[in-house]
Amino acid sequence: MSDISVVCSNLTFAWPDDTPVFAGLSSTIGPGRTGLVAPNGAGKSTLLKLIAGELRPTAGSVTVTGTLGYLPQSLPLTTDLTVAQVLGVDGIIRAIDAVESGDVAEEHFTTIGDDWDIEERTRAQLDRLGLDDVALDRVLGTLSGGQVVSLGLAAQLLKRPDVLLLDEPTNNLDGDARQRLYDVLTDWNGALLIVSHDRTLLDRMDRIVELDRGELRQFGGNFTAYEEAVKAEQEVAEKNVRNAEQALKREKREAQQARERAERRMSNAARNLKDAGLPKIFAGNMKRGAQEAAGRSGQVHAGRVSEAKNRLDEAGRALRDEQRLTLDLPDTRVPAGRTVFHGEHLQVRHGDRPLFAGDGLDLSIRGPERIALTGPNGSGKSTLLRLVLGELAPESGEIRRADGRVAYLSQRLDLLDLDRTVAENFAAYAPHRTEAERMNLLARFLFRGAGAHLPTGVLSGGERLRATLACVLCAEPAPQLLLLDEPTNNLDLVSAGQLESALASYQGAFVVVSHDERFLAEIGVERRLRLADGVLTEVAAPGE
Repeated sequence: MSDISVVCSNLTFAWPDDTPVFAGLSSTIGPGRTGLVAPNGAGKSTLLKLIAGELRPTAGSVTVTGTLGYLPQSLPLTTDLTVAQVLGVDGIIRAIDAVESGDVAEEHFTTIGDDWDIEERTRAQLDRLGLDDVALDRVLGTLSGGQVVSLGLAAQLLKRPDVLLLDEPTNNLDGDARQRLYDVLTDWNGALLIVSHDRTLLDRMDRIVELDRGELRQFGGNFTAYEEAVKAEQEVAEKNVRNAEQALKREKREAQQARERAERRMSNAARNLKDAGLPKIFAGNMKRGAQEAAGRSGQVHAGRVSEAKNRLDEAGRALRDEQRLTLDLPDTRVPAGRTVFHGEHLQVRHGDRPLFAGDGLDLSIRGPERIALTGPNGSGKSTLLRLVLGELAPESGEIRRADGRVAYLSQRLDLLDLDRTVAENFAAYAPHRTEAERMNLLARFLFRGAGAHLPTGVLSGGERLRATLACVLCAEPAPQLLLLDEPTNNLDLVSAGQLESALASYQGAFVVVSHDERFLAEIGVERRLRLADGVLTEVAAPGE
């Protein structure tokens, strides 16, 4: 087991148009659980594809010791495949059935090999991942997105690989499915490399590998330990920058003082020579000597200033660009006793059946409540948000909404016009603000100067999130109820932190659909609702 490894040696990759992704990466990943973190676009998924052999490096090499399993972020599966075909056990099961029916052709035994218990192992693996009600002959197109992810993981686990690569495995998983995934990976004995922004999952890792500015760095311990190490590094780097800045100021000040002293000496010497009445040739020689001495002194101080600038540049390179949002959103304030939304006996139909149980669903939102809405995939959480928003009318029941704007932030981030610039989109949401006010507000969301005039369509996922937050939270009128549907899906860790900062500044009510427990804790959720089997219930936070 100890010789299982993934070794990257001077690994370089660029796209066919010569766009570089990274260059000269070198690292060794051995047995144990390893989390790979980096901002979106840094090349995490590309690195996994290189290790899996789906891409060829431009230079350098990847060497995998042991068998390999790989679960990509997007599963390229045909919807008419059966579960058994996706799992790769269809042929073996058919061969076993043929032998049990009396067909003893040699090809069947070759297909079966040592996998006579494959159906039992398959069912056990599916049961472990919450797919106990999924038949092996079921068609893939009838499964939910979360079930497809769990099925893909089951397919890899059945191969029993030595090295397992997982790319964002908790995307599209509800809370129960996430917990089952955590449990499975806790028992993993081989080498595991996971790309994820799920901090609960990353806290179960043995080490964190960071892809930062084209380098791979390993940190021992889980994600919390990694955060602490990075924070300590940042504090040291900030101190070094402050010291380097002070040293540069000191060298500049001493250089200026040296120039002033030299000028005074030359001025005094010239006056003394004139008063002494020395011959011009002697006076000229003495003047040149003084100038040369001043020049040498100036060169020494210029060299010291240059060295101080270099030390400052070097110290600055060690600093991380944290890109934190610092906001003040007083216009979103909601009085504590105000009923923002009230719905009684709400009912809608899903196909030919009612979605909610009994007489329907009741929900009240009062004051600046921070509500988390959880539940299994397909239970109707997004439908409930659409009812609160007013985008969907109930078939029965009564709804009362307070005056004030309700804003909805979907995981697709599709509120903005992609052909408009960030500033133009912002102006559409806040038309009565002056140009100076709008630019000042956009700067708080880290869109400064030319960044505010970029077309929205060219922004990264994290940048588009910030642009959407700016437009939604600073709109006129400001929203007093904010609805968010799986907002951290597809966000990198930096962007998730920026979303947390924005929601911490928001003073209205919000309802957020999320299964990311770390995110829910960071944004101060104080009330939890679970929608399951058509029933909405109040629940406690995990661990309470």
